[in-house]
Amino acid sequence: MLKTVLHDAIMAGGEQVSKYFNQTFEIKYKEGRNNLVTAADHASEKAILEVIQKAYPEHYILTEETGALPQNSDYKWIIDPIDGTINFAHGIPLNCISIGVEFKGEMILGMVYNPHMNELFFAEKGEGATLNGQAIKVSAETDVMKSCLVTGFPYTYIQQNNGPIEVFERFVREGVPVRRLGAAAIDLCWVAAGRLDGFYEHKLQPWDSAAGFLIVEEAGGKVTDFEGNRYSPYEQRIVSTNGLIHEQLLDVIHGVK
Repeated sequence: MLKTVLHDAIMAGGEQVSKYFNQTFEIKYKEGRNNLVTAADHASEKAILEVIQKAYPEHYILTEETGALPQNSDYKWIIDPIDGTINFAHGIPLNCISIGVEFKGEMILGMVYNPHMNELFFAEKGEGATLNGQAIKVSAETDVMKSCLVTGFPYTYIQQNNGPIEVFERFVREGVPVRRLGAAAIDLCWVAAGRLDGFYEHKLQPWDSAAGFLIVEEAGGKVTDFEGNRYSPYEQRIVSTNGLIHEQLLDVIHGVK
């Protein structure tokens, strides 16, 4: 039943996202100059919550716009009603709904839906990953310098060694293609599907990666923090690859290579 409710919830969110896309809607600003929230975010979130809370009123929920809705439960739903809001607000169809389900601190289900491309990514712990019901797997590239990578930049810049611009520059100077799609959940799913070989980012929130990182792992990839430790969606820094280029990508991030 969990999978059915997850599917129904993400489709309800997708219906709202499709309804508002390329229409006129209210836009507000959160922390950072271009950190947007739109009427569509709220409509998608409301539709998702209605489905989940009707089926599981006792479950804990963490969602981007409302925040935490605590319950004494082993289950936690982690929701991004629109990942890639800037893309959405500009009519760019690279945005999605992302929902992860955690049980006793372990991610057990992840689903990401891009209604504009009709792409539904799904993973269940230990059962593999799919795109529209068909099994997916990560790429077979073994050289990070021959890889196609993707990253993102924070709305509030991080002043630190090996920051977003410093790492990006290292790749650019080597002629490595690094994409910037603007939706971390899509970045992760495209690594899982083998379209991209690796993804790294310096500052994410749990709802950005909760579903996507499980989808990558279940597609045969590897996901860690910047130190190479096992990834948690509560960790802001992420490295996600096909596994074959993982250590090389970490070396570039740390300026070793």
